[in-house]
Amino acid sequence: MKPTERFSDRVEDYVKYRPHYPETVVDYLRDTYFLSPEWTIADIGSGTGISAELFLGKGNLVYGVEPNPDMRKKAEELLGGRFISIDGTAEATGLQGGCVDLVVAGQAFHWFDPVRSRAEFVRILRPGGVVVLVWNERLIETGFEQEYEALILQYGTDYKTINHKNISDEKIGAFFHPAAFSLAVFPNEQRFDLAGLKGRLLSSSYIPKEGPAFAAMIGDLERLFDRHQSDGRVRVGYDTKVYSGIPDEKTHA
Repeated sequence: MKPTERFSDRVEDYVKYRPHYPETVVDYLRDTYFLSPEWTIADIGSGTGISAELFLGKGNLVYGVEPNPDMRKKAEELLGGRFISIDGTAEATGLQGGCVDLVVAGQAFHWFDPVRSRAEFVRILRPGGVVVLVWNERLIETGFEQEYEALILQYGTDYKTINHKNISDEKIGAFFHPAAFSLAVFPNEQRFDLAGLKGRLLSSSYIPKEGPAFAAMIGDLERLFDRHQSDGRVRVGYDTKVYSGIPDEKTHA
C-alpha cells in the first residue's frame, strides 16, 4: 500500500482518537523563533488537521498540504476560515516560492523523501523561515503501556518497518545539515475508556481491521483494558518531540 493511501479507511478513528499536541509547542516556538499570529504556516502531510488546529487557534493562516483525498476532505469539513486545503506532497507542495514563514510536519516526516522534501521546504520558506517536525511518541513505561506495545508488536502488520522511531536524531541532523536543529520535549497524554482504546488502536494503519486475527486481537485488548483500568479508563502517555531549525542557515550554532 502506498503511504498516501494508508489512512483512507482510518479517517474517523484518526479524528476521534489520535492525540493532539500540547499548547506548550506554540509557546516554545513563540519564545524560540518569535512565532506570531501574522506568520503563514505550511502544514505538510496535514491529514485531518490535528497539527493545523494548533496554529489556527492562534490566528495563523495555514496551508494544509495533504495527498490523501479522504483525510484532506475531512480536514476541509472540520476546519474553515484561515485553513487553505491543497492537494500536494512534501516533495511537491504546489505552493509558491517564499510564501510561508514556518513549515510544520506533524506525525508525518517519516513518510517523506528527506532530500527532496528539504529542497521543497527551503523553496517555499521565506528567508530565515523555520521547519518544525513534531511527533507524539507513545511511551512504553507503565505496565499497561508495555503490554499495549506487546499487543501491537504481535498483531501489527508492518509496525517495525514504518514506526516513526526509526527516524533517529542522526537522520534529523542530516535533514537540517548544514544548519543546526533543536529538540524540545513536552509531556502529553490521553485517557480512554474501552471504546476509546479500541478506536486508538484501530486508528493506526498497521493494525488489521478484519480477518482471522481481528477477533483475537480485540479480545486481547479487552482483557488488557480490564487488567489495568482505573475508574473505567486507562492512560496512554506520550512525549511530544519537537525538532526545529532554520534550514537555510549555513553553519551550526
